[in-house]
Amino acid sequence: MSNDAMNDALSKDNDTTLVLGATGKTGRRIIPRLRLRGTPVRAASRSSETRFDWADTDSWDTALRGVGAVYVVAPQVPGPVHEFVARAEAAGVRRLVLLSGHGADTWGDSPFGLDMRSAEDAVRGSALEWTVLRPSNFAQNFDEDVFRAPLLAGELALPAGAVPEPFIDIDDVADAAATVLTEPGRHAGRIYELTGPRAITFGEAVELISRASGQPIAYRRISPDDYAATLVKEGLSEDDAHHVAEMFVMMERGLIAGTTDDLATLLGRAPRTFEDYVVRVAAAGAWRR
Repeated sequence: MSNDAMNDALSKDNDTTLVLGATGKTGRRIIPRLRLRGTPVRAASRSSETRFDWADTDSWDTALRGVGAVYVVAPQVPGPVHEFVARAEAAGVRRLVLLSGHGADTWGDSPFGLDMRSAEDAVRGSALEWTVLRPSNFAQNFDEDVFRAPLLAGELALPAGAVPEPFIDIDDVADAAATVLTEPGRHAGRIYELTGPRAITFGEAVELISRASGQPIAYRRISPDDYAATLVKEGLSEDDAHHVAEMFVMMERGLIAGTTDDLATLLGRAPRTFEDYVVRVAAAGAWRR
């Protein structure tokens, strides 16, 4: 019997948790945590056995069948989460946990994050029990995402200067999500601003990675336009490239540079440090040339 068939057999009373973005950075970490807690899980993505595609609304209802709670990772365009929430409610879903971004309500007129803010409006405006997780930038962006290739080449160039960022370990985000998803009622209507224990600049982050990995790596500050042009050369669309660059413009305002105690309050322990992350990843050889 497949995992999904087994979960369907267990979900007669809508006790299954649907994890969207199941193959993504947070989703693939949340799923084993839920399974260890004995929670029936349905993993859904465009490539999972249970297919889910934000652009294909026909895939939504099958994914939602027999589900009591949903971990929602919004699409990169504003709007679809509103219809999804209505379908979830009609399917008998009781709880939604949304992944958003640190300080989303302080982003003001920034064009960055319109997708996340639209998703928050949909979830927070629903009649369902909801919780919003707002993590800061992931530490793992340095080894699992767009920053890794420049680090391996010996230089990371970004439009970030002296304003620090409270990087958070994705494993802490996964722990937080698994906790919220398995504690119905305790986190209803809550917004958790999740950060690491201290904020550091991107230059400091690169210095720590260089020291731990034993590789010479430099950091250089460039303009947002130059960064967007670099991303386009690397294969991103112009819209996606400018969206990423606008994140740095927004961050330079300094409104989301502070740390919070929300993760410690939620988990009863301090968040992992950036140094902890760097040591683990360097030991695994992620930055070895």
